[in-house]
Amino acid sequence: MVSPAGQLRLLPWTGSDGKPCYLAGEGTGYLSRLADHVESAQLGLARELIQEAQRVLDGRQWTQGELHLLSVQLTEALANVHRIAVSRGERLPSPAYQDLDAIVDENDELNASQPTQRA
Repeated sequence: MVSPAGQLRLLPWTGSDGKPCYLAGEGTGYLSRLADHVESAQLGLARELIQEAQRVLDGRQWTQGELHLLSVQLTEALANVHRIAVSRGERLPSPAYQDLDAIVDENDELNASQPTQRA
């Protein structure tokens, strides 16, 4: 994904100290492609984990240890997916509306001004 000029990209991994890593650039270099690949792998693993969780929970025969491991893995996958969402969201252009209520209010006004049709 290409980042707007001058914007830092939150990478899908942390540094050895656990702090977020960022990348500056146009989004076309080796590290950008590596980050895209890592994000894709993380999303794929999350999808597989969801399927595994559904299988385990549908079976209704699990041990406390299995549930604990599943919870740990789901938490890690959710953290990865959240990081990807934040990273991608930061690279999107600003929304046309800063206030979501303005969208609803504008839609209500449009609907009120149109005549109601009856069958």
